[in-house]
Amino acid sequence: MLVLKLVYNKDLDFVYEIQDLRLVLRKKDIKIGVVESVELDNHIIKILCDDNSYSERVRDIINLYISNILYKIVLNEYKEKEMLGYLTENYFFLKQEEILEVEEEIMKVFLESKSLKFDNLIYCLNKVNNIIEKIKSCLEENLEININGFIRFRMKELREDIEDIIDKVIESYMVEKEYKEFIKLLKYFVEIQESKIEEINIVISEDGNYSIIDRNKNDIFNEFMKELIECKLDSDVKMEDIIISGLITNSPKSIIIHGKSNCVNKEFIDTIEKVFENKVIFCEGCILCVEKQVKL
Repeated sequence: MLVLKLVYNKDLDFVYEIQDLRLVLRKKDIKIGVVESVELDNHIIKILCDDNSYSERVRDIINLYISNILYKIVLNEYKEKEMLGYLTENYFFLKQEEILEVEEEIMKVFLESKSLKFDNLIYCLNKVNNIIEKIKSCLEENLEININGFIRFRMKELREDIEDIIDKVIESYMVEKEYKEFIKLLKYFVEIQESKIEEINIVISEDGNYSIIDRNKNDIFNEFMKELIECKLDSDVKMEDIIISGLITNSPKSIIIHGKSNCVNKEFIDTIEKVFENKVIFCEGCILCVEKQVKL
C-alpha cells in the first residue's frame, strides 16, 4: 500500500536519504519499497509498505524521517535565499567576518551539533522540534506532498520559527562577544598592574561562601572592601565582582583556589582562570582546607 508520495523538481535531490530510510526500517524488521519515476519536469518517489507490515507506528516513523529530510531542505532554501538579507537588515552593525561567524553558529544550532553550548540552546532546540513537528503534521494530513509547493506556501509559517532561532543565536553571540572583550580588558589591567601581594587564597566553603586569605593566613577581604569604597562603587555589587576587582587591583603572583567544586557560580572561576591564566592553582587538599573544613 502507498504510505507517501513525494513530488519535486530537478533542483532537489534526496534519493540517497530515502534509500537510507529503507536501511533504518530494515533494522527494525520493517520492509518498504521505494519507486522512482519522472513525469515531465517532476521527479516522483512513492514509498510503499506491505499490508502485513503496515501500521500507524510504521507510518509515524516514515513521516518523522521524511520530516527531518524536508526540514533540511527548508533550511537550505532559507540559507541560500533569505538568511543573508535577514542578517544584514536586522543586524547591520555586524562586520562581515562576524556575519560569517554567526552564520556558522546558526547552522550548528539548526543541525543540532553536539558541540553546542550556550544559554539559549534549549529554547532553540525546542524551536527546531516545533519546525519538524509542523512539517510532520502536514505529512500526516496528506498522502501526496509537492515539496516545491510545500516550501513556497509553508515557508512563511516556518520562517517565524527560523528567525526566532537566529535572533537567539545572535543574542548569545553578542553576550559572548562582550564577555570576551571584558576578559581582554581585565587581562590588560592585570598586565599593567604591579604585583602588590605574593599569594591570595580563595577558599570556597560547602555552602558556597568565600574567604580571601593571604599567604600568612590573614583574612584580607575587608581590604578588598576598602578599595571598593575608595572607588565609590555601588554597595550592592556582588561578592564575586568584589573579589575579581580586588584580585586585579592587587595583581597577585599566584591565586590558589580551594574547594572549586563548592562554587555555585562557575562563570566566576572561569573568569579568574581566563584573566590570570597560569597564575591560578587549584588546591587538591592542604592544611588551609583542613582548617576551613573545605570539602574537595
